[in-house]
Amino acid sequence: MKRDKSIELLNRAIGDELSAVHQYMFFHFHCDDQGYDLLSSLFKRIAIMEMLHIERLADRVLFLKGTIEMKAAEEVKQIITVKEMIEFARQSEEDAIVMYNNFALECGNHADSVSKKLFEELVLEEEGHYAEFDDEMENMLKFGEQYLVLQSMERSKKKATMAATMPAGEPA
Repeated sequence: MKRDKSIELLNRAIGDELSAVHQYMFFHFHCDDQGYDLLSSLFKRIAIMEMLHIERLADRVLFLKGTIEMKAAEEVKQIITVKEMIEFARQSEEDAIVMYNNFALECGNHADSVSKKLFEELVLEEEGHYAEFDDEMENMLKFGEQYLVLQSMERSKKKATMAATMPAGEPA
């Protein structure tokens, strides 16, 4: 087994996952600010899942007696329109799928079956993320701006309901 090569690939994956966490949290904050609760929660939930990927990758680096490199591969893109956020996220997941498939092959070629299996598992999870972003893109294309308006209206209804059920003098 070529430990150095596996460690290099694992650290590259950590960098990409860190970038995804930062980007998805940026999207979460902006969607939340605009009242798009469904999309806000989706970005936050997937960011947390990407953090769990980092943990698994880092554990493997440590097992191989390597040094974990906690450096994001990319800077956060200042994307604030929802359609562009979803397009970017979907493309990022697709890129991760291709990269992890290649990393799995490389690890297999140098007899590191555990790292190979880890990358194969990550491919499955990234495909799930891709599917979720793809569904959101279909909703955007199908319903257009009304899709976002409905999310914003739902938040307003929840706030109004909460305010109506709170005792007098309590902040809503």
